[in-house]
Amino acid sequence: MRTALVYHEDMTAARLLWEDPECEIERPERLTAALRRLQQGGLEQRCLQLAPREASEAELGLVHSPEYVSLLRGTQALDTQELRALSGQYDAVYFHPSTFHCARLAVGATLQLVDAVLMGAVHNGLALVRPPGHHSQRAAANGFCVFNNVAIAARHAQQKHGLQRILIVDWDVHHGQGIQYIFEDDPSVLYFSWHRYEHGRFWPYLRESDADAVGQGKGRGFTVNLPWNQVGMGNADYLAAFLHVLLPVAFEFDPELVLVSAGFDSAIGDPEGQMQATPECFGHLTQLLQVLAGGRVCAVLEGGYHLESLSQSVCMVVRALLGDPAPPLSGPMEPHRSALESIQSVRTAQAPHWTSLRQQGSAPTPRPGTCSADGRTSPVSPGGPTFKAVEAQASAVLSSLLGQLHLHPTPPVRTAVTLTAPDAALGLPPAVLHQEGSAPQEETRAWARLHEALAQDTAFTALGKVLHLLKGILDGQVSSGVAMTPAAAATLDVALRCSLSHRAQRVLCVAVGQLDWPPDLANDGRTLWLDIRGKEAAALSPFHVSMPLPGTTGAFLSCVLALVLPLAYGFRPDLVLMALGPAQGLQEPQAALLAALLRGPAGGRVLVLVEQEPTSQLAGILARVLHGDAPPSLGPFSTAPPEDTQALLYLRRQLEAQWKMLQVAAPS
Repeated sequence: MRTALVYHEDMTAARLLWEDPECEIERPERLTAALRRLQQGGLEQRCLQLAPREASEAELGLVHSPEYVSLLRGTQALDTQELRALSGQYDAVYFHPSTFHCARLAVGATLQLVDAVLMGAVHNGLALVRPPGHHSQRAAANGFCVFNNVAIAARHAQQKHGLQRILIVDWDVHHGQGIQYIFEDDPSVLYFSWHRYEHGRFWPYLRESDADAVGQGKGRGFTVNLPWNQVGMGNADYLAAFLHVLLPVAFEFDPELVLVSAGFDSAIGDPEGQMQATPECFGHLTQLLQVLAGGRVCAVLEGGYHLESLSQSVCMVVRALLGDPAPPLSGPMEPHRSALESIQSVRTAQAPHWTSLRQQGSAPTPRPGTCSADGRTSPVSPGGPTFKAVEAQASAVLSSLLGQLHLHPTPPVRTAVTLTAPDAALGLPPAVLHQEGSAPQEETRAWARLHEALAQDTAFTALGKVLHLLKGILDGQVSSGVAMTPAAAATLDVALRCSLSHRAQRVLCVAVGQLDWPPDLANDGRTLWLDIRGKEAAALSPFHVSMPLPGTTGAFLSCVLALVLPLAYGFRPDLVLMALGPAQGLQEPQAALLAALLRGPAGGRVLVLVEQEPTSQLAGILARVLHGDAPPSLGPFSTAPPEDTQALLYLRRQLEAQWKMLQVAAPS
């Protein structure tokens, strides 16, 4: 099994024993509702169940003071009145006689997961725990958090497993100031947090939650804060934050482990966050993180207080960890102006510390907003809907998502490969289908008439297999596939036309190598053609973009993160056709990363066409990443040459009026 799940019913024992409107939302049902949904979706059964244990006091001492651990140990003997008095000494905290046991289990469960991943027992996993941890500090409980589960796990990974670079991604809607304080001077831990901030007017009301708080001493640049200054941020905003801030920095950092402080109060319907991101967005975010650290991703539950939104979001994360494709994102793919202002502010603050942000170039300065009393600028927030209206909208969205999953279940075959040489199948993973079927001769012959190159026996045979595989993808029987062909250009043209005539409304073609836009193809907005080995950078139309092949790893990453993926997500294709043609020039890890990242925009429906004598290594690598495995490392990060940077900037300026996901700042 590739994915671990860690849970124990004892973590539901602690509960609020008195009236407290602020704390009553942190309740045991958060765990039981999420677990029930995992069971109903058949996801728990697909995971390896790890038995949690209590963390030792020595392990708690990796982060917390002995005096604080002793204080918490003593809560087991306190009565309700004493517990309430002690709780009142902290901000948004309640204690229960079972709190010490629950909190030690939460830490222990997280450590069990990290050990299993780092020792190779599983690829990844989720620790379904409470109480949460990211607000907890060395000697203080805070914000429902008792022990800092993720921070302790990071120190444990360093000390027990010798890790030197750990990425912590905190997508909870509150700033995890506890994690920040613990690692703010430590360059071995990169901490990224987005959070509702509203220019310091939202809890925990800290100046150091703003974008210009980048760490201390040797740790400068290793704290990355992205403050949301308005509510209502949605899928496009979260995705833009990953593509334009987190992922460029993360690839340059090159982590050995990714820890996710997975709070779902940043999802739609949650009363704390008041955000609009739908559950499938968290599947996409998880998928994007899995291309880092060899896929070693450990998600640990933090917040999340709308039980249905929390439960569905947890399921989407587990589906992604298991390798299932995430459903296509819903809603308009256009970031809010306020989100773009926040993204620009954090890029500006972090650019001195990260080459990956500097080489993507500058962007327009955000338009001034309304000046607040403290001198900072903010747009005027319009009167928002009532909470009842937000709740009704969330319920409709969540019900619609369940209906979509019921109507469009995961295809029975996740990945299929069709090869021209029989012995090439020997290197394929066991779970990947080696497809032998072919389209009917008459159908194949009709399509082959379009190109003389397809009349040759080998190309004709390969075309029949491609058409059969493509039909399986479009009919929902296969999620993705890899096909070898001796005539990539002609086969790509046929696959595109066949898709548009069958079920696909929009097809994204990512062509690498000597593959040109078919001259008689209608430029009607149904096809977005990205040519990554064009002679020059050119936006021939909003739907035909040419880019020279980037020459370094840094330039390749910038091209993919700042151009290809924003265009792909903005286009919202039904199918992605990726073709590696003659003289395509990509190294195998680059081709694998591109294929892995292209799984997202079309809900996993990707067909990769490769023109070369198939080798088991290439077929196996592409099949594995389409199946959900992590791509191999690109190797050391190298700076993009000036000509690649200028080409990227030119294309973004030409295209961002049409494709809003390219924007990294609010338009001037």
